[in-house]
Amino acid sequence: MIPLTLLYAPGDRPDLARKALAGDADVVIIDLEDAVAPARKDAARAGLAELLADVAGRPVQVRVNAAGTPWADADLAVVAGLGESVEVRVPKVETPQEVERVRHACGRAVHALLETPLAIERAFEIAGAGVASLGLGEADLRSALGVASADDLGWQRARVVNAAAAAGLQPPAMSVYAQVADAEGLEASCRAGRAAGFLGRAAIHPRQLPIIAAAFRPAPEEVERARRIVEGFAAADAAGGGTYVLPDGTFIDVAMIRAAERTLDLAER
Repeated sequence: MIPLTLLYAPGDRPDLARKALAGDADVVIIDLEDAVAPARKDAARAGLAELLADVAGRPVQVRVNAAGTPWADADLAVVAGLGESVEVRVPKVETPQEVERVRHACGRAVHALLETPLAIERAFEIAGAGVASLGLGEADLRSALGVASADDLGWQRARVVNAAAAAGLQPPAMSVYAQVADAEGLEASCRAGRAAGFLGRAAIHPRQLPIIAAAFRPAPEEVERARRIVEGFAAADAAGGGTYVLPDGTFIDVAMIRAAERTLDLAER
């Protein structure tokens, strides 16, 4: 199932992390990186096994510290000992070799965050390295590019969406929306992201989750059109035709079938 909502929780705040794990987010991301001060990183890592001892079957990712930091190797070693449902989210990935190193170190599905100009240039190489998903770290990317607004990252966002599709991955989830109190801005941003090919979004507060889910959930008319496509094509194929045309004259191909099936999957969640 493709997640629509991914909620970050600081690894050094077990109270908040447990609330997140008991909540409605499709995926909970326990953060050992940006949300944890350097002086607290060892403590956050040490409490990870106890925090995630009873999450069997609950989709969880641990965002480790980036390669080259003093905490990266120890983070991966701890993740390697966690339950099988726990995956790893890796910041600041710039090469396919980093993906392989992480997979070898902890044996988990790798979710790669692209946060530098070099990573964007290598997006397809990283996507083809066996990652489970791609994502953007927009705050670091904006800083590196000197870009004032996330709205000016259209080209970078499109490149990541295209790289994921070219590598056969699920559409990437959007980066976090930092203005927690701005519900209208979050909704508008999500709808624009959906139109640009993203699916789902990371959040930093539980109140953002319903807004994100609603923005990416298909509308009733989209669901009905998807159902007509899937059922009509199946009937035509069973009759030996192998092709199907909607009443409005739209010719249905295999790519449209896959998109329609994804729409129905999202509607049935």
